[in-house]
Amino acid sequence: MFRAILLQVVAIIITALAAGLIAGTRGAVSAVLGGVACVLPNFLFALRLKFVASRPGASYPANFFLGEFVKIALTIGLLVISVREYADLHWPAMLIGMGLALQAGFLAFWKKS
Repeated sequence: MFRAILLQVVAIIITALAAGLIAGTRGAVSAVLGGVACVLPNFLFALRLKFVASRPGASYPANFFLGEFVKIALTIGLLVISVREYADLHWPAMLIGMGLALQAGFLAFWKKS
């Protein structure tokens, strides 16, 4: 799961560089904000699942669904904060950064370790 998060971070960096070339600093920051709004909750969710899996007697399915709900709520919250606090937001760059960060996790399943 952490390999998928690493690939998401790499996708954010590449997207931010591309957005920076196209839309300047405004685009790069917007792409990073969109990507971080997806990656940070995923990272926290992965940490939570790692700790729950090693704890005896823990309800893994209940923790998974509760963690997934919190992850979605945190993603929405981070996006709302980004929109409110960064007045110079470049919407296409933010949405592309967010979309690529979400899709980059699927690359982790192509290569087995």
